[in-house]
Amino acid sequence: MSRVRRFLSTLYHVFFNFVLYSFRNINQKIMSKFPVWRMREETTEHVQSCIKIFKWLILPASVLYMLLMFFLFNVNVLGSVLWGLAVFFYSNFLPDLSSIYRRKTSDGGAVLPWYKRYAILLFAPLLVWILFSGIRLNWRTTETFHNFKSLIVYGVFLFAVGFFAFAKFPIQTGNIIEILVFPLYGLAGYLTHLKVDKTW
Repeated sequence: MSRVRRFLSTLYHVFFNFVLYSFRNINQKIMSKFPVWRMREETTEHVQSCIKIFKWLILPASVLYMLLMFFLFNVNVLGSVLWGLAVFFYSNFLPDLSSIYRRKTSDGGAVLPWYKRYAILLFAPLLVWILFSGIRLNWRTTETFHNFKSLIVYGVFLFAVGFFAFAKFPIQTGNIIEILVFPLYGLAGYLTHLKVDKTW
């Protein structure tokens, strides 16, 4: 039992350090004045909440979902579940990841078109890669993405991704359920982040 605990503790610290290292590098790249101690504190809050929701809700629900899909519809959804779990963990930190293009309301400047604002949210990893590639995009927005409107937009986006990734023609009941369940992982992760930040 002690070996299992040590293994789980190691996984936790690897996950925590990965998140902290990633955001610290991003903040250094954009020359953010956000203090490291506050970053560590916030990372701790989000990682602990993410792990708690995963352990008590997401993991049991995923196992039950796979069993029901297999025995009721003879459908193996392991692949979509693994992708869903990855999306869940990613979505826990997405609202803060898009902060690289944030500006204060008092800074003024032109309002960024809505499609560019939500491109920052939906394609955040690509924009982070562009940032580290040395390419400067003159995109700045006051949008924080810590709201339910952004959550809905993200959910619709994940549904579209799930449809193109997992739809099998002719579409049957089991496949429809698989497509509908996939976005729920992302929504759960996003909601977890909003809860930690006391948005709801």
